[in-house]
Amino acid sequence: MTTISVPEKVSYLEDAEGLRKAFAGWGTNEKAVISILAHRNATQRKEIRQAYHGLYQEDLIKRLESELSGNFEKAVYRWILDPEERDAVLANVALKKADDFHVIIEIACVHSAEELLAVRRAYQVRYKRSLEEDIAVHTTGDTRMLLVGLVTAYRYEGTEINAKLAESEAEKLRGAFKDKKFNHEEVIRILTTRSKTQLMAIFNCYREDHGTSLTKDLQSEPADGFTNLLRVAIRCLGSHIKYYEKVLRNSIKRVGTDEEGLTRVIVTRAEKDLRDIKELYYKKNSENLDHALKKETHGDYENFLLALLGNEN
Repeated sequence: MTTISVPEKVSYLEDAEGLRKAFAGWGTNEKAVISILAHRNATQRKEIRQAYHGLYQEDLIKRLESELSGNFEKAVYRWILDPEERDAVLANVALKKADDFHVIIEIACVHSAEELLAVRRAYQVRYKRSLEEDIAVHTTGDTRMLLVGLVTAYRYEGTEINAKLAESEAEKLRGAFKDKKFNHEEVIRILTTRSKTQLMAIFNCYREDHGTSLTKDLQSEPADGFTNLLRVAIRCLGSHIKYYEKVLRNSIKRVGTDEEGLTRVIVTRAEKDLRDIKELYYKKNSENLDHALKKETHGDYENFLLALLGNEN
């Protein structure tokens, strides 16, 4: 469930005018920016961008980039983009870092088939190249095979399960893992083609038959790039709520806050299931996410994230 609060009636022209006033004079009224943008959904934010351009012949996103700075600017920039365009940007940034491919896996494994297709279209429009093309350029070997397979997947989204197939493919995964062949073509095929419902059945069969989960079997292996990515894919496909809670926990508990991870989860999930992620965070850590965030962030960046979390106090 969403965590943002949106007023019943919204005037896009008034919002555009309010933002313009926030930019006027010496210094930006960041509080006014937060009060408007943090309380508008994706459709409304797009309408505000269009209204702003119509009134002032200026790109609102570029104006925000010039008015804001630091982590606050990055969070607002990503928030105001259309969701599919935002994910395209996140994917492109991840590819440029060359060691941040887990973000690609998040996008590929958490989204529905139609949402993933929309991200790929947005990527092509923005960068004049396909996402899979850029992945192929920036990766090699098993990593390339896994990532391209995940981003080009168009999974069946029904509820039907083939129980016999689940048992058979759980055994195939067990055999590959037992032989340390984590890059086996059958492992990649199963993860990149089966529906999420079917994968849950496969994962459950694996756990019931062998007394341990796929991810725990992977954790016992020496960490390398491919096994880490495989673990992320399995977690995202199995329970993205649990996965995102762990991303937040790691972002906050580590020495030096990982603002990139913190921003990504809150901004991308605020309109979807951030309330569920918050509840799980509390169960796992005996601390409200809001309180944890207040200890690790400050200023306008803190206020903006708290607004997206539904708490501005």
